[in-house]
Amino acid sequence: MQSKDHWEQVYTSKPEDGVSWFQEHARQSVELIARTGVSKDASVIDVGGGASTLVDDLLADGYRRLTVLDLSEAALAASRKRLGERASSVTWLAGDVTQHVFARHSYEVWHDRAVFHFLTSREEREAYVAAVLRAVKPGGHVIVATFAEDGPEKCSGLPVMRYSPDGLHAEFGAPFTLLQQEREEHRTPFGTVQKFIYCLCRKESN
Repeated sequence: MQSKDHWEQVYTSKPEDGVSWFQEHARQSVELIARTGVSKDASVIDVGGGASTLVDDLLADGYRRLTVLDLSEAALAASRKRLGERASSVTWLAGDVTQHVFARHSYEVWHDRAVFHFLTSREEREAYVAAVLRAVKPGGHVIVATFAEDGPEKCSGLPVMRYSPDGLHAEFGAPFTLLQQEREEHRTPFGTVQKFIYCLCRKESN
């Protein structure tokens, strides 16, 4: 995992819409969360969602048990400021997902559009999957988006991993059933295109 200092520098030196991954609305993520069929009372975590507008969209749709985890305190602060009074209805966690100790079976939906492709070592990815296995309830859903095989080789100056849907699913293994895969051509605020894949899986065991 890249250093906390790197991400604090990113989020203190640039506006929220000045980073390549910015989305005014996280439509694809919202649609995939809806397709899981969970109720608006379901526990949902957005991993690496510090300054993402996904939490805004989910609150607007009536979801009531939301958690946002990010390595950067500055990113979380940006979202809290943007949300104003609504921020008090969200649980905010500052930490490294590969080291954070999650309560067992805490979440019905795990969402990540920002972290997994930055995990360039096998050890980091195994720690991440172990966290998912612990945190997500049996029968819960996991939505992970990464750069596609024809996506960028670097992001924010850092090397990234690129995946096919089958390759991404293989990182998670047998406890997870791949239910759906999608591609996204994300147009950055700078007018360039980044190609993503999204995988929606169901956790079957543990």
